[in-house]
Amino acid sequence: MTKLEIAAFYSAINVLILVILIFGVVSARRANRVVLGDGGNPVVLRAVRAHGNAAETIPVAIGALLFLSLLDPIPSWAMHLLGAAFTAGRLAHGYGVSTFTGPGPGPGRMIGMGLTTFSLIGFAIALFWGAFVRA
Repeated sequence: MTKLEIAAFYSAINVLILVILIFGVVSARRANRVVLGDGGNPVVLRAVRAHGNAAETIPVAIGALLFLSLLDPIPSWAMHLLGAAFTAGRLAHGYGVSTFTGPGPGPGRMIGMGLTTFSLIGFAIALFWGAFVRA
């Protein structure tokens, strides 16, 4: 795979994650008869926040993957590592927020945010490397 294909691959998976989370919001709103927002319903709120958090982070990762593919500062395996970690983090977080009803953040959310944060920091370091060191 070329680096642009790697970026496209992880971008496509994450866009699909976002679409699945959209369906989760629609489903939760229909089941709980909420037209807009969360209606004060905790199930709808979890679905909305799972989608919202993904919508806040996935575009950043897609942009980072695109710039990494264009700047070419890291090897393909490192792009796969960051892309896979980010994707696993989004899956874990989306599932954890949508399903965990206990006190505190829950394991899926914790693992998801850990992997997401790790990969975003990795993206930033690689982008700095591509912008300044390899220039």
